[in-house]
Formats: sequence, structure tokens, C-alpha cells
Amino acid sequence: MKKKYKRLLILIPILIVLIVGFFIVLKIFTNKTEEEVVNVVDSIKDYGYNLDDRDTKLMKSTYEELKNILNSNEIDYSSYASTLAKLFVIDLFTMNNKINKYDVGSTEYVYPESIDNFKLNVEDTIYKHIENNSSGKRKQTLPEVSSIEVLSTEEGKYTINEDTYNSYVVNLSWQYVSDLGYDDKATITLIKLEDKLYVVEYEVGE
Repeated sequence: MKKKYKRLLILIPILIVLIVGFFIVLKIFTNKTEEEVVNVVDSIKDYGYNLDDRDTKLMKSTYEELKNILNSNEIDYSSYASTLAKLFVIDLFTMNNKINKYDVGSTEYVYPESIDNFKLNVEDTIYKHIENNSSGKRKQTLPEVSSIEVLSTEEGKYTINEDTYNSYVVNLSWQYVSDLGYDDKATITLIKLEDKLYVVEYEVGE
């Protein structure tokens, strides 16, 4: 009986650790998957760009700009690049509509091979302190882009793994509903891969 009692005492702490560990992993997994709860209200055929019901008024109007550009008989790629760069900034730096730090904006505009690194970088930097809002009760003040301006757009070349692509370098500046100290100027580089543009580089402006 004494041996069995000792074994029980040894097993109880192990079981407690396993149970606590299970709930911690479950919480992390739940937080990461909450970002998927969004309602798509419009999509641009063949390009994979979506508009969600939670997107801001500025995001919606800029999306309509892009939709008109891509639905034209002959696409103006300079305008396409400028508008896509604006959408990238608006979605990335508007954080008050994000569920948590894992709900990273602008991934649909990023070069596919860079998406994972992009998400990890954003989660560990500008989205790091976003509080979870799965309950809808978050009181944290978060940024929202209120206006944005394209300062210039230049064509060029960009090399990835010895492959060279046509590129567009877009300089932008933007404002927020409330200035919380986030970036407000940047240079964004996009490449043309077949008929679609992708963001490959973001550089903070002076």
C-alpha cells in the first residue's frame, strides 16, 4: 500500500503539468485560428484580392480603385502598383479591426515565398502588443490609417534568386486617426510575376 501511495504522489504532479500544458497549447492554437473568422464581401476575379466586411471606409474605396484598374481592357501597371501599395499600407497599419497579433494584414499582397517570414516579422514587431479581441471587449487604442498619398512611382528591375523581374518602386506617406508613433512614410517595391504584382520589399521612409 505504501508503494502504491508513493507512486500516486509522483503521478499527480505529472498529470497536473500535462493538463496545464494541454490548456496552454489549446489557448495558443485558438488565438491563432481566430484570425480566420472574417466575412468576405467582394473578390477580384483571377487576382485573389478580397474585401472584408470589417475593412475601413478608406480600405473599401481604395479596393474599388484597384478593382476598376484590373477590370479595364488594358491594365496600367503603374497605377496598379501605386494602388496595391496603398492597400498594403492601409491593411497592415490599420490594427483596430484585427482580432489579435496573429491576424496579420496585407498577406494577400506579399510575394508568396515571403509570406511566412513576413507574418512572423509582423507578429514579433508592430503587432506584438495587440490584445486579443475575440470577446469584442478590447479597450486598447490601436492605429487606423485615415488617408494616404502616393508621392512617386518608378519602374525598374528587381532580382530574386538570380531571376530578374520588372518592378515598381512606390513612395508613400499616410496619416492616422490618432498618431500613436507608427510609420507614416515608406518606399514599397513590387514585382510583376506573369500578370500579377507582389510586394517584395518595405523600407521605412525618412
